[in-house]
Amino acid sequence: MQTASRTASQKDAAITAARILLEIEAVNFRPEEPYTLTAGWKSPVYIDCRKVISYPRARTKIIDLAIALIEEQVGFTGFDSVAGGETAGIPYAAWVADRLALPMQYVRKKPKGFGRMAQIEGDLHPAQRVLLVEDLATDGSSKITFLNALREAGATCEHAFVVFYYGVFQNALKDLQKQGLTLHFLTTWWDVLDVADTSGKFSRQTISDVRSFLHDPIQWSATHGGRDAIDWVKP
Repeated sequence: MQTASRTASQKDAAITAARILLEIEAVNFRPEEPYTLTAGWKSPVYIDCRKVISYPRARTKIIDLAIALIEEQVGFTGFDSVAGGETAGIPYAAWVADRLALPMQYVRKKPKGFGRMAQIEGDLHPAQRVLLVEDLATDGSSKITFLNALREAGATCEHAFVVFYYGVFQNALKDLQKQGLTLHFLTTWWDVLDVADTSGKFSRQTISDVRSFLHDPIQWSATHGGRDAIDWVKP
């Protein structure tokens, strides 16, 4: 399990978030027909955190848990603004910025091809301490694109928050730390599996297949025709 040790309250938050995501059917298990993730991995599991935007009580609870985690792990005065990653991170950044009473920006994957050619929308001032927010992280590679854009614009960005972190790709957190970025997250596939295993909603074979992926996602991906190595971090 590739997550740092957690306090009892953090573990409770992780299980609560996992239950919410299962209840709104944001979690999908499909080992017989694997998904292809954005980063090229083949996976028997898929999570759609975008569904949270349609469930007001669910999103309120998730943001409650997010703010508590951010304040516990970083502090009450650690940021000057909140930036969402295009596109799924934008609503989460808006909710977090509103709760923290901070300005917000959003970051494109690449500059738009017209007008100001902007990659960052909103007012961003030099040396602002920015919290990068997205919905989820797999191996963490997409965070580097947004991180570089913020830093090139003069911002200080040392922390990112996601609702969901896969928690299965070896050294992903350490590799992000080498880039000067600490990833904070509410819940992982391990937490979801703990809840799913006792829910009775999934067959024992499905649970077994998912557990096999979680223990060795790179091999599972390669066996099923997907990406077979983490190669985005430069030495």
